Amino acid sequence: MAELEQGHAPERTLRVCALYPDLMNIYADRGNLLMLERRCSWRGIGFEVAAAGLGEGVDPDAHDLFYLGGGQDRDQRLCALDLVQAKRAALHAAADRGALVLGVCGGYQLLGHRYALGDEEIPGLGLVDLETIRSDGPRLIGNVAIEVDLDGDGTLRTLAGFENHAGRTQLGAGERPLGRVLKGHGNTGSSGAEGIRRDGVIGTYLHGPLLPKNAWFADWLIARALGLRQLAALDDAFEDAAHAEARRAAGV
Repeated sequence: MAELEQGHAPERTLRVCALYPDLMNIYADRGNLLMLERRCSWRGIGFEVAAAGLGEGVDPDAHDLFYLGGGQDRDQRLCALDLVQAKRAALHAAADRGALVLGVCGGYQLLGHRYALGDEEIPGLGLVDLETIRSDGPRLIGNVAIEVDLDGDGTLRTLAGFENHAGRTQLGAGERPLGRVLKGHGNTGSSGAEGIRRDGVIGTYLHGPLLPKNAWFADWLIARALGLRQLAALDDAFEDAAHAEARRAAGV
């Protein structure tokens, strides 16, 4: 593994803003942040993570990647109101300048316009055109695998994980999903679509956690956030085995 010589600062640093890490973290979201940190460290890339909690503003220019994980409905309500009141403008500015915004599960639902729970409506950031409605039907639970083309060049890769959501997420007519469902439920259980991708704004229901099961995707995020064409190769025998197992669990 690559290591920095003592006393030498890294040439590049990935700056991550973790939104509500104390509240939106029920799906191993800290594991996702740790995965990013380790894969940066092994390559000699610096890593900085700053937390932004309730009532705290964010600097849209101070971070390369903004991360919003999953939470229970009560915590999701608190964070949704705070996002709109304290962070919405900054996150729109960050997305407009090309920063990555990654939302997982509950965080994904808050990237859109609203999350409707019966007569109650939780506001969203409006970074993408989607809305989520909580269904009275069965929860969409289980291992899931999707096929993605992140660079738009026809190169197809597989993301694997676990999903557990009662909400059905509908994308607007002009939006495109993150990927095509190979196994599992995805956004609605019937659309064949999973997640959303608009430039650097990405949402997905895949967790369990997402990045340790898909090391290649962690690398894609790092490279994209830092504006790099490629990263130094690592010995990923362990990571590849974890990915293969996640795919097997999903039946792919």
